[in-house]
Amino acid sequence: MKKVLVVDDEKLIVKGIKFSLEQDEMEVTAAYDGEEALELAKNNDFDIILLDVMLPGLSGFDVCQAIREFSDVPIIMLTAKGDDMDKILGLEYGADDYITKPFNILEVKARIKAIIRRNHKKAPESDDVRTIVEGDMTIDLDSRRVSISGQDINLTAKEFNILTLLLLHPNKVYSRDDLLKAVWGSDALGDGRTVDVHVRRLREKIESNPGDPKYIQTKWGVGYYFKK
Repeated sequence: MKKVLVVDDEKLIVKGIKFSLEQDEMEVTAAYDGEEALELAKNNDFDIILLDVMLPGLSGFDVCQAIREFSDVPIIMLTAKGDDMDKILGLEYGADDYITKPFNILEVKARIKAIIRRNHKKAPESDDVRTIVEGDMTIDLDSRRVSISGQDINLTAKEFNILTLLLLHPNKVYSRDDLLKAVWGSDALGDGRTVDVHVRRLREKIESNPGDPKYIQTKWGVGYYFKK
């Protein structure tokens, strides 16, 4: 049974979404403000989150950005505005998709199922090497753990997948489209900016100086590679 978190301060909307998703045998948890949503996301293992932009307290964008610090759970933003900047901003903050209100519940369910389907992808692996040591960084492919100078680094699933894909193919330049397809899936929604956001956050976690990275390099106008 897939677990869904629905976040909206309009209780009638939450009630309608909850009823419809439960007909498809999904387990639905509701939150009505940003703080409650963030607490639930920290303490539960959801398969997907439907997150309204306009919330009392923390906005949907704030919640999305905070969740991305510790989780790669798929997030669909719900917005009553048709403004393209809101949609772009949602994706920049780490959202996987957006739906504009008023929406058709059948479309919502179709988007949820498509995102959950493509999110179940294995990390890049090597048949020969299970632990990789590169400088002061150690990567355990089996446990999906990364440490630097013995200190564990908390990476999200997509950050780990980007790192291992680049690391297992050193000096090979991957375009943003290549990374989007390899890590998010061939039918992923989004663009190069989604990749840029994740690479930036990855650098902030593994590089001593993210502005002058040692490991993940940029090939300007092309993409990213792991420097060997």
